[in-house]
This record gives sequence, structure tokens and C-alpha cells, in this order.
Amino acid sequence: MTYSGAVRVGGPADVHELTDLMISKVAVGPMDNNAYLLRCRTTGEQLLIDAANDAGTLLRLIGDDSIIAVVTTHRHRDHWQALAEVVAATGARTCAGRFDAEGIEVPTEVLVEDGDTIRVGQVALTARHLTGHTPGSIALLYDDPHGAPHLFTGDCLFPGGVGNTHKDPEAFASLLHDVETKLFAPLPDETWVYPGHGRDTTLGDERPHLPEWRARGW
Repeated sequence: MTYSGAVRVGGPADVHELTDLMISKVAVGPMDNNAYLLRCRTTGEQLLIDAANDAGTLLRLIGDDSIIAVVTTHRHRDHWQALAEVVAATGARTCAGRFDAEGIEVPTEVLVEDGDTIRVGQVALTARHLTGHTPGSIALLYDDPHGAPHLFTGDCLFPGGVGNTHKDPEAFASLLHDVETKLFAPLPDETWVYPGHGRDTTLGDERPHLPEWRARGW
């Protein structure tokens, strides 16, 4: 199966089949948010990243096997509008960055710190705290032992730049610094990037443009 990462609201999921993990991507809601269902291929356990909108679509994607957790990448409302309904239907625990949890109306059970590990079956995800788009945004890294790393960046990194910092130079400097030091510096060009909206990219495609982003200030 060929994965492109190109999805549209109302359309089917696109599935990235890795050796140990299946990643299903869908687009939901009026802001074309991406949601990602991760399934451990050994245990069948599932985890959802961003219950952004359209609980019906997300619950159909989850299917009969339910999920163990929903990770919310950051506190902006368009990334958790279906969270209450999904949690009520599945009993999943809620996870979010410690410094964003108070901005999410559904209570957060697991407060995530930089470097924390979140597991789905036998697959481990490492959280990276990125400050600037919001105070407590997190990215999730799957360092695939069989190939390139996979990185879920929420609204902190997109094709063409970092996330919106609302014309705040200090917030932009913080976000660019965190993205450079915690993502670009330690990870290889082959790292696959799954953003909170739109198409996927790789760190290699974006790395040459870092000086341009710094110069333009957004």
C-alpha cells in the first residue's frame, strides 16, 4: 500500500504501514485538522492523536478495538472539539502537555513533560515540549527501529515553516529554537513529519529553509 499523507475532510483515511505500527490519517472539521490513529501491530492496542472534530468519523476509524489514550498536541480548540465524545465512547485516558492542560476543557489525566514516554502496545513515543505556538505544545516521536523516525508535530512544524506565533517575536524565537534543537538537530533528514493540518513532509525537505524562516520571522 502506498502512503501519500494526502487526505480530505469526508474522504477515506490514508494508512502508513510500518513494521511495528500502523498510522491512519484522516482530515476532520472546518479547519481541515489532521487526526492520527496509531495501532501496535503486535498487540492491537490503539492511540489517537488529536480528537480534533467529527467524533463520528474518529469513532468509525477506531472501530471495535477502542483506544487506550487520546493525546492532545496543544490547547487550541480546533484540536480537541471531539475529545469529550471520543473519551465518553471509548473510556480512553487523556494526555496533554503539562503547560497546556488547563486550556483544554476535558480534564487531562496524564500531564506530559519533555522526554516522557507514551506507549501504545510495544511501541514507544517520546514527547518533545515545544514552546511558542502555545506554552505547552508537544510533538511525539516514534524512533522506528526498522527505519526512519516518525514525528507528529501538531501545529509546531508544517511544510514551509513553524506554527503561527501571532506576530510575537519572542514566541517565534522560542518555537524556532525548540524546533531546531529538539527536532532538526538530533533527527535525520529522513524523519517523516505528520503535522496538525495539511500534507506531510520530512525534516530533510524543510531543513534548508531554516535560515529563511529565521530571517522572515514567521
